[in-house]
Amino acid sequence: MALTMMVAWGSTANVQSQEDEGRGDLIVPTKEGSVQGFYTKGISEFLGIPYAAPPVGDLRWRPPVAHEPWGNVLKATAYGPTCAQISELGVYAGPPNSNEDCLYLNVFTPAVGRHENLPVIVYFHGGGEEGESNDFDGSKLALQGDTVVVTLNFRLGLFGVLAHPALDNEIDSEDNDGHLFANYNILDQQFALHWIHDNIANFGGDPSNVTLSGQSYGAKATTYQILSPLAKGLFQKAILESALVYLGSTPLGLAEQRGVAFAVAAGCGSRTGPDVAACLRALPASKIQALEGNGVAYDDDGDTGRASYVVSGAISDGQILPTDEIQAYETGNFNHVPIITGSTEDEGAFFIAPREYYESPRTPFTEAQFVAAVTATYSGNAGPGGSPPAYPAGTAQRVLAQYPLSNYPSPQLQWVAQGTDAFACRMYHIVQLLYEQVPMYVYEFRDRTAPFYFPVMPGFVSGAYHTGDSQYIFPLYHGGPLGITHPLNANQEELSDQIVATWTNFAWTSNPNGHGNRPWPRYTGPNGRWFTEDIRPAGLSTVTDAQFVAEHKCAFWETVLIFP
Repeated sequence: MALTMMVAWGSTANVQSQEDEGRGDLIVPTKEGSVQGFYTKGISEFLGIPYAAPPVGDLRWRPPVAHEPWGNVLKATAYGPTCAQISELGVYAGPPNSNEDCLYLNVFTPAVGRHENLPVIVYFHGGGEEGESNDFDGSKLALQGDTVVVTLNFRLGLFGVLAHPALDNEIDSEDNDGHLFANYNILDQQFALHWIHDNIANFGGDPSNVTLSGQSYGAKATTYQILSPLAKGLFQKAILESALVYLGSTPLGLAEQRGVAFAVAAGCGSRTGPDVAACLRALPASKIQALEGNGVAYDDDGDTGRASYVVSGAISDGQILPTDEIQAYETGNFNHVPIITGSTEDEGAFFIAPREYYESPRTPFTEAQFVAAVTATYSGNAGPGGSPPAYPAGTAQRVLAQYPLSNYPSPQLQWVAQGTDAFACRMYHIVQLLYEQVPMYVYEFRDRTAPFYFPVMPGFVSGAYHTGDSQYIFPLYHGGPLGITHPLNANQEELSDQIVATWTNFAWTSNPNGHGNRPWPRYTGPNGRWFTEDIRPAGLSTVTDAQFVAEHKCAFWETVLIFP
């Protein structure tokens, strides 16, 4: 069942002469100055364009500001530096580095000057405290869908998310006013959206037709823009891969407590005045990263070695993110845009891959590790950032009873099933809050033959793993520099073409079909259907809502999961 592209496949935007290929004299103006890109693979690419000033020195832990204009033409022919991060997260991200000058974006577009008012797809990379835009080749989305694709870097880890009274309450001496704080990476993303609004028409894009997208943390980042009133009007649609789950932004008070603990550990003391802010901004980046934690070591309970003052996700700061996510959805106080969202059939496989990757020698996941991980997860606090409320006594035992080893070929697949189901049912809960408020299309990626970019690990079964669908959208995606490239086979390429068609149709018309309600029907709740993406005989198909709920034990998980 093939999807029909709504764009003009034979348009001159997709046609270039041989003399165009490889040219380096493509120059486009921006507000800060002209940039020089190049032609390749049938499109124009502009790589490493600074969209904000480097957030270093006194600009560390401040909102982004405009980059100084440049006089000469800026060569935009190589990716900008990766933001500071401390781990490859297995082979997903990296390389580890201490670079703070990293606010750069990349533009992939059909031949500039031959098309205009094309939809814009902005992609936020995943990885949480790791990741980079360099790994995502937007050429296929741009070429096959006649869209302009933008990818970008933003601050990570403690550089991107930190609350401390000395920073949060400081006054700008020029206007006697404070600045936005805590969620600096969200502000980076919004600053990039403003840059796109001001400049993307010069690259053939329509600033009034912007689709935000991302996978994993990138989908969380997109969700934060849906929740942030400061992003209103900066985008018109959203595609969320593997992350429309309850994100749980950390309360500001708790985040500030953690920030003070970080400052004490860094040697800046426990006070909250300007001297502490100055001390924090003077810290070497490497010291901040050393205090952040290694992000590599895995305990039996699944902890990754992050220090207790690291906030994974975002902070309810009152302005960028005014309220808790659930409250925003229940009251309708969010940016109402059409949404595509979904997950993969074996989400959980990815999350234990680094555990085995880092073990020496590499050994298969055990049942004892599964029991320890479930017990740790469902015996503690369930709120944002490990805050109250707590899971009731006996919750871990209830979860373990639902997933006996006798039902699975191995402890690894036992964990994959439990982790996947909890993930899918968190998403399902949020979908139920949203589908009557905004147009929604929901899916599950089911290609269990998806190439796995981790090295071979004894007995490990990756299946349709978290991040496995990225390579069907971004050619030869293989995680970070250590990941292994596996080209798609003919059947997988066909599925890739179909998925790219859904994305770009949605960017053009707010409908993954282009027009109509087939083959991907709009979601209508308990009587609705989930779109499935696979290379198996069913191909592109659908399952009922009841089938999805039963396959992932959502009736059980609805009695377990807590949505404060």
